[in-house]
Amino acid sequence: MVKNETTKERWFGKKSEWRGKLVIYSSAIFILAATVAITLFLTLKGLQSFLVSKLDVVYFLTHVNWHPEQDHYGALAFIFGSFAVTILSAAVAAPLGIGSAIFMTEIAKKWGQKLLQPVIEILVGIPSVVYGFIGLTVIVPFIGKYIGGLGYGILAGAVVVGVMILPTVTSIAADAVKSIPDDIKNASYALGATRWQTIYKVIIPAALPSLLTAVVLGMARAFGEALAVQMVIGNARGFPDSLVDPAATLTTIITLSMGHTTYGSTLNNALWSLGLILLVMSYVFILLIRFLSKRKNS
Repeated sequence: MVKNETTKERWFGKKSEWRGKLVIYSSAIFILAATVAITLFLTLKGLQSFLVSKLDVVYFLTHVNWHPEQDHYGALAFIFGSFAVTILSAAVAAPLGIGSAIFMTEIAKKWGQKLLQPVIEILVGIPSVVYGFIGLTVIVPFIGKYIGGLGYGILAGAVVVGVMILPTVTSIAADAVKSIPDDIKNASYALGATRWQTIYKVIIPAALPSLLTAVVLGMARAFGEALAVQMVIGNARGFPDSLVDPAATLTTIITLSMGHTTYGSTLNNALWSLGLILLVMSYVFILLIRFLSKRKNS
């Protein structure tokens, strides 16, 4: 005999399916709505520089002259700084992360993962301000003494951010290497290949799309990092002549200037435009990750 549920039991009973569905559907709708709302809001605010303040979009993207007091808004130096820090940090994190992943999964499976997994979790849990403080205390003086310049610059920012994104690259790379079927590895060993030949010629090529995804995810985090980079990069408005010259990124200029602008002013609108560039780059990284995932599945 099927018991007819009342409306109250249907919504507030201990085994209410409707309540579970409401929570799940509400969560999904909230995430979708929040993403669309943030995208639309940032797009509208970012375009006000060109539609309301009448800034030249070509000048904004192609010039390095950023002097708001003289009404000059050229953001190329900050765009270059963001890309330089991101690419160099990926160059630091990719070999270390992929090498650590292979060590955990292929070289020292038993104790390697027990040793490195907690280390990765500790690196993930360290706040970005601590990374920046360590970089300010250790990396900047080291670069200034042994490489050149004052120590502040893109190189210091790349080293600090490279260490920050290392856990992301290592974790995803380890999962990618683990996902390679044992049959493929055993076939390589059966043909007489050594462990290193198997790693170099079989495992890495087979896991390459996922390894690239790990690096791109790390780059996506590096591109949006602000506080740690701000502490070591020097925050200079000009175009750097070398990696050890003070520079700035999109995020550092936003965080440095956002508290000193009037809402709706030209400088305030220009900062929103810098934020729009960051959003566009986030979408580019997402599209790139999805492209790599399709290559992996195919």
